[in-house]
Amino acid sequence: MRLSEFGRAVEDEFGARGDSLVADLALAPLAYRTAEQALRDGVPPREVWTALCAATDVPVSRRHGVGLLDANKKTR
Repeated sequence: MRLSEFGRAVEDEFGARGDSLVADLALAPLAYRTAEQALRDGVPPREVWTALCAATDVPVSRRHGVGLLDANKKTR
């Protein structure tokens, strides 16, 4: 997952509250950093996305392949 895919995934899943979640929600699997802090520290976007989804109870079925412009492409 690229950073741009992460941004699209957050917007698609969380809508208007996505920016607040990324900036404010401390994520236990990421040493209680926010998604924003973790990304800035170099944590891969896929890892941040997975932690954000787990913390907000996003169903597993909506965690994979999100954020891609072409749904037929595979994530990295």
